[in-house]
Amino acid sequence: MGKNNFIVAIDGYAGSGKSTIAKEVAKRLNFFYLDTGAMYRALTYKIIKEKIDYQKEQELKKILKNLKIDFKKENKETKIYLNNEDVTDKIRAPKVEKLVSPISAIKIVREKMVKLQRKIAHQKSLIAEGRDITSIVFPKANLKIFVDCELKERAKRRFKEAKEKGYKVSFLKVLENLILRDKIDQEREHSPLRKTPDSIYLNTTNLTIEEEIDLVKSLIEYLLKKKK
Repeated sequence: MGKNNFIVAIDGYAGSGKSTIAKEVAKRLNFFYLDTGAMYRALTYKIIKEKIDYQKEQELKKILKNLKIDFKKENKETKIYLNNEDVTDKIRAPKVEKLVSPISAIKIVREKMVKLQRKIAHQKSLIAEGRDITSIVFPKANLKIFVDCELKERAKRRFKEAKEKGYKVSFLKVLENLILRDKIDQEREHSPLRKTPDSIYLNTTNLTIEEEIDLVKSLIEYLLKKKK
């Protein structure tokens, strides 16, 4: 950790609110927002688009070798680019949602992503969120948070999000997908989702988005004052 940068690492379940928290707090504190989940989604989108058999290691290695992921700020919004293509909205499609967890569980995929994430983070004050941020990517982060939320509430949020984006999907399908994602995320061999002992536990089930944001923002501001 550098003297002039401050890293916030947030892990948690799909649909728990961690992306919204990280994105909004980063905006308000002028920190860089690193959406690691979007990086895995971008790779999944590419695999689907190019009809790659991700279970064949050689094919996967080839696609990972030439993988280029960038985050760019445009009109105060952070866009994700995959090999110079804006894929910000495309990576939220249900077909990507369905495949992202099994692809994310592959060892060579995680190793490549961790390298990319650390490279992007170099000399930046940032908020990063994902599944292995506190345990693997930034184990020496200045602040670690684990975000939890009840399953049905998470499914409601994801269903609402999908409908707003115009995707035709049933609530039951969203719920089933979340159950499967939780299972893969927690039981995978490489970098499973887990709460590290030094992470602050945050349950968002009964909190408004604004309450979640204020809580995390206050924690960061308190620690920044102590660091000076």
